[in-house]
Parts: sequence; C-alpha cells; structure tokens
Amino acid sequence: MSASAPVDPPVDPGATPTADRALAPDVARGGMLLLIALANVHVWGWGHPIGARGYPTDVEGVDRWVAFLQVLLVDGRAYPLFALLFGHGVVQLAWRRGAVGMPVDAVTRLVRRRGGWLILIGLVHGVLLWPGDIIGAYGLLAVIMAGLLVRGADGSLVATAVAGTVLVSLLYAGTGVPTGRQTAVLPSVALTDPAAVLVNHAFEWTVNGLFVQAFAVFGAVALGAWAARRRILDEPERHRRFLVRAAVAGIGTAVLLGLPLALVVARVWPEPSLAVGALAAFLHTVGGYAGGVGYAALFGLLALRVAARGGPGPVTGALQACGQRSMSCYLAQSVVFAILLPAWALGLGDDARLWQLALLGFGAWLVILLVAVASARAGLRGPAEVLLRRLTYGPSPASR
Repeated sequence: MSASAPVDPPVDPGATPTADRALAPDVARGGMLLLIALANVHVWGWGHPIGARGYPTDVEGVDRWVAFLQVLLVDGRAYPLFALLFGHGVVQLAWRRGAVGMPVDAVTRLVRRRGGWLILIGLVHGVLLWPGDIIGAYGLLAVIMAGLLVRGADGSLVATAVAGTVLVSLLYAGTGVPTGRQTAVLPSVALTDPAAVLVNHAFEWTVNGLFVQAFAVFGAVALGAWAARRRILDEPERHRRFLVRAAVAGIGTAVLLGLPLALVVARVWPEPSLAVGALAAFLHTVGGYAGGVGYAALFGLLALRVAARGGPGPVTGALQACGQRSMSCYLAQSVVFAILLPAWALGLGDDARLWQLALLGFGAWLVILLVAVASARAGLRGPAEVLLRRLTYGPSPASR
C-alpha cells in the first residue's frame, strides 16, 4: 500500500474581512465609544472636591443635571457594554479558526498571545496618556480567561458572570463614600513635572487600569462570550423578542438601581450616611451590568431596523465605521483629552465644570467619528487594529 499524502495543517484565516463583519456589534462599539468618552472625560478635570463616583461635590445649576444623567445612564454602564463586546469578539475569533479546523489548544494560545499584546499596548497608552486605560485589563482577562472563553461550558460562563456581578458590586460599594479632601480622581492630571507624571501614570495604570478594571469587568466578558455562542448580536433577526425584553429590562433596571446614587451625586440627597452611600453604589453597580446588557440589546434592535431599511444610513454607517476601528477611536479620545485637559499639557481641566467636560467629550467623539467615516471611505483600517493584527498574526496576507 502506498503511503497517504501528508495533510497540511489548517491555515489561520486571520482577521475577519470588513465586509463579513456583523453589523450589530460594530454599531454597538461605535455608540459605546460615546458613552466611554462621557464616562472618562470628567476624570480629566481637577480643582473641585471629589465625592461619590469621582464627581465633584460642589455641583450646581446645569452641572447637577449633567451629573444626574451621567450617573443614571452612562457611569458604570459603558464599560460593562465594552466588556460584553470584548467577550463577544473572543468567541468570534475562536469560531473563525474552528471553522478551518484549528485545534482548540492552538486557538486558546492565540487568544492568550493577542491578550499579551493588548497588555503591552495598554501599558504604553496608560503610562504615556491615560492611566485609566482599559485595553491592558482586557488583555489580562484574555490571558487568564482564554480557556474558559474558548472551550468552557456554558454553565461556567453563566456562573462566572453571576459571580462577577456580585463581587464587583460589593467592591464598588466603596465608591459611594466621599473621598475626603481629594480634588482629582487621578492625582496625575494635576501634576506639571513630566517625570512625576510618568511615575504616577505607571502606578495608577497598574493598580486601577490593569488589576481593578480587569476585576470590574470579568463577569461581563464571560456574559458576552455566552451571548456570542448563541449569536444574539450576529443574528438579531432570530432573537428579536429576547432583544426587546433585554433592552427594556436592562435599561429600566439600570435607571431604577442607579437612581439613589444619581440623587447623591447631583446633591439632591447631599449627605447620606456611609451605609446608605455604600448601598446606593452597590445597587448602581448591579444596574451597570444590567445597563450594559440593555444597551447591547438596543443596538441589536437598531441593526434589525437598519437591515429592514436595506442597509446602513449616514448615522448607522458612521457608527459602524467607528466600531470597526474601535480601539483606534478609543486611543484617539485619550490623545484629545491629554492635549487639552491635564496640567502637564494645556491645563484646561483646571476648575472645569461638568457640563464643559461633557460637551468636550461629545465633541471629541463626534470629530473622531467623522475621521472614522473618512477612513472607511478611503478603505483604510484603524492604525491600532492594523498594529494588533500584525503583532498577533504576523506579516502574512491573512493579517492585512
């Protein structure tokens, strides 16, 4: 008998081509970046006494409304949505390789390798620009949770999501307690010496940006992977009823559970006891997970509406373009804020009011959104996405 011909190992298919990407996750990422900008920008300001959730205690006038609405709808809701989409993306990566026959162990190693590069990108971003960086935290979770996300049982994903929600909510109960005389959430934004800034950035990113934030979203990452296995956002037409219920229940729960802390931050309820403040922050965090689910479902329904109309219009097309370049757009926000706000740059964050910071956050997101649209029309990928793909897959045709 003649020897059988050797079987070539499966070839990594690389990144998903833009034309093959599902609409709903990309639209969700584009909208999420507005929430991220609004959630982050007030942390760049300083010069006011800091209270619950890092908001000033001397809010008045329009600032009260800004604080109230942000705590109710944005604060603690944006990053769970971000984490859900990250978990979703890991499952998509795994399925794409499973479809060409790559072994599970090889896929798991790929997820960990990608996570390692994310940690490095997050480190550079966190030390040079924004110590509140979340990229490194997601990289750490990819390294730690790769086996669970790629091959873990559905029950394990659900148990991780539940445990994450409870544990994180207990941890974040402390954010409802005033911080004393501190006048900046991150002390580095008020420093002017470049060496001191870098040292503080390294400490702030390691403690908060890497470990605390990784702990804060690990449950949402697991939940996103569970949802991706059911293709809830990839095939929203099959899950319309579920998406409607999830959107209504999730956002409704976020508003209901976030209301006590929103009243505290807006100084409508100015001096709650420590126990009440901690309980309000605990409920707010639980509501944040529900809000992340609700927003994801809402974007899934938006994708259904777009499909019914025959394709993306100008607004959804812009969100899609931004979502396809989400990491580049996220990093671009930091560049804008870092140039304008901290004391070591132009220093416009000194004594800035909440409404001014929120307006800047919206304006930065809008400009970056327009740049993403122009990049899409020119056929250009986001530079950060290109870098990550090159680092993860190497300079092969599949990575281009």
